Amino acid sequence: MRKDLTPPVNSQSSVLWSFSDIQQGLKDHTLTCQHIVEQYLQTIRQKSHLHAFLEVYEDEARQQAQEIDKKRSFGTAGRLAGMVVGIKDVLCYQGHGVQGGSRILEGFHSKFSATAIQRLLDQDAIIIGRQNCDEFAMGSSTENSAFGPTLNAAGISRVPGGSSGGSAVAVQAGMCTASIGSDTGGSVRQPAAFCGVVGLKPTYSRVSRHGLLAYGSSFDCIGPFTHTVEDSALLLEIMAGADDFDSTVSRREVPAYTKALAFDQKVKVAYLKETIDNDGLNKEVKDKTVEKLNFLKAAGHTVEAVDFPLLPYVLPTYYLLTMAEASSNLSRYDGVKYGFRSSQTHDLLSMYKKTRTEGFGEEVKRRIMLGTFVLSASYYDAYYTKAQKMRRLLADATRNILKEYDFIVLPATPTTAFQLGEHADPLEMYLADLFTVQASIAGVPAISIPNGEDSQGLPVGFQIITDLFQEDKLFAFSHYLLGK
Repeated sequence: MRKDLTPPVNSQSSVLWSFSDIQQGLKDHTLTCQHIVEQYLQTIRQKSHLHAFLEVYEDEARQQAQEIDKKRSFGTAGRLAGMVVGIKDVLCYQGHGVQGGSRILEGFHSKFSATAIQRLLDQDAIIIGRQNCDEFAMGSSTENSAFGPTLNAAGISRVPGGSSGGSAVAVQAGMCTASIGSDTGGSVRQPAAFCGVVGLKPTYSRVSRHGLLAYGSSFDCIGPFTHTVEDSALLLEIMAGADDFDSTVSRREVPAYTKALAFDQKVKVAYLKETIDNDGLNKEVKDKTVEKLNFLKAAGHTVEAVDFPLLPYVLPTYYLLTMAEASSNLSRYDGVKYGFRSSQTHDLLSMYKKTRTEGFGEEVKRRIMLGTFVLSASYYDAYYTKAQKMRRLLADATRNILKEYDFIVLPATPTTAFQLGEHADPLEMYLADLFTVQASIAGVPAISIPNGEDSQGLPVGFQIITDLFQEDKLFAFSHYLLGK
């Protein structure tokens, strides 16, 4: 973690990076929730050119802060009192707009809150606004948003990653304590790497998907962006757990992640040779990754290269399956009951066609059409069925490595943040997900943590993967690495 990101919190003008700093300020009576909210609102205004937020709930956040300060005076405030959170524009928040970064949900307001968001509210988190993202979470740069791109605070000519780019930048630039995003194939980890923050994808089913706009239902995960591992652990501890509104969520007990951050053991770490010796891997990213591997070796941990010859099949498998699921999930947006409806229609069929043509962006339409193609009767077995079989092989191969090793480590991204407009070819853009989709296919938890910067001052991310439901190990190891 960069040293300049941890200034003291002893006045209203100080930057608030971690929740522990905020809690200390509240305890010392140098801060109130109202002061905290005003400070973040000021930062949002000052850095509005980054276009991280689509909507800011100024008056509501102030009112929430005032009420929570009253609770604090009576000793009844929740665990997240003082934490200010932004939410990606794919998460429902009752009475507030949610559009998935798309024109097709224009004017839509949610009738309920996502389970993960409601659990944060129940612990007195303050929701400060909704954040920009690639349309329906389809993208790796936040350039696919119907509302324009978000800019990386480390360099405004650079993308922040995607699809949760606005959420990553909001944390990076100090506009909120944490953000809640979604990760289908790397949409938390990749922007976290590009923006130099901590980004977690939990085990699939660890957090309820109720209230998350669906993209790829068998991949989608809700995960936090934070400056510290402690804050990530706290947010997962609160958001995770059984939910009657989601039949796919795990009913496993949620560990006290925040109490399991101590790390005092030697572990076995595997790195994939095919990722380090990859022609697409930027040299500076490679050097930073090797440096981290050498540190682990010097510290007495077992660090070994392992073969993963299936790596070339990861991206095609992921995109075939998620496009198929997107084709199904996005069929509900037709202009009949809510959202955008084309005015250039004369019958029901033309309303469907024109509404979807005008309401969806190019990348979303591309994925819907490709997904519909692979699900068609003539090609279902040739593409979709084979991709499902390949998914099982990839998941089994990943988990077989994790039976022998505690962790798999690899770069979070092949490069640092690229230039806006650099990847006009969709296939080039898809390669940005090369190192993140493996964990998504296997359903295992993964985290991206900061790993220094390149020669241009752009953040580098280091990704750690472990086995199903072992987020406690993931947090402890990540906390250890960031402390070194």
